[in-house]
Amino acid sequence: MATALVLGSGGPTGAAWELGILAGLANEGVDVTDADTVIGTSAGSAVGAQVTAGLPIEQLYQAQLARATAEIPAKFGARFNLMTAAAMLRSPSPQRFRQRVGARALAASTVSEAARHEVIVKRLPSQSWPDRRLLIVAVDAMSGEVAVFDRDAGVSLADAVAASCAIPTIWPPARIGDRRFIDGGLRSWANADLAEGADRIVVLAPMPQGSGPMAKVADQVSALARAATVALIVPDRDARVAIGGNILDPSRRSVSARAGRRQGAQAAAMVRSAWLGATA
Repeated sequence: MATALVLGSGGPTGAAWELGILAGLANEGVDVTDADTVIGTSAGSAVGAQVTAGLPIEQLYQAQLARATAEIPAKFGARFNLMTAAAMLRSPSPQRFRQRVGARALAASTVSEAARHEVIVKRLPSQSWPDRRLLIVAVDAMSGEVAVFDRDAGVSLADAVAASCAIPTIWPPARIGDRRFIDGGLRSWANADLAEGADRIVVLAPMPQGSGPMAKVADQVSALARAATVALIVPDRDARVAIGGNILDPSRRSVSARAGRRQGAQAAAMVRSAWLGATA
């Protein structure tokens, strides 16, 4: 039985919620961090790199409760939504939509790429790709093409995570060779369809909705469920309140992590059934 763990977009608060979910599950005896394949998009790429680095999930969770953080506060909301809405109106295809958003990202004034890359490096317990299969999703800012990085792609782990986390017009596009990359969430907030082929799948989606040409997480999960057992977890009411209206507010990491841990404990029976089988 091949297993896959999908970790979706959600900024520092969504990442904290995901680590809380994983800690809550593990505390109830359901450790899904040992998945054969881990798929990370945006903030989920950093979480994926963390959980495949070999550190105990409890240690990663506790780090979310610390006040000190290297994260740079920013605002995610109306401005980003207006930008993507404008790109949708003039885009006949998903790739053209991503290309238009990429053009906006390349022209935007943001923090320096070096400052942003330093934040990414500090998120990672290891600079080396794990032995397990870790897939990190990004988008080429010029062409709109989707890139899926793994340990065989010839790209450093930090560069791959920086590319996947490069929210357009908020963070600078990440340079890899002669190409620039933006957030993998522009294809889908979770890219859960990349788990196709696994028999048992857990999807954590801090941002499940999607809009316009962005593939919706629920649709991808429904397609996967035709051939696999899938458990989808999205923030419950308490978690949504904890995360708040700005996913890029690092001051809400601790409350988001705690909310995730409570929700993970509550979801353990459902996830155990999907992950280990109904009779486990």
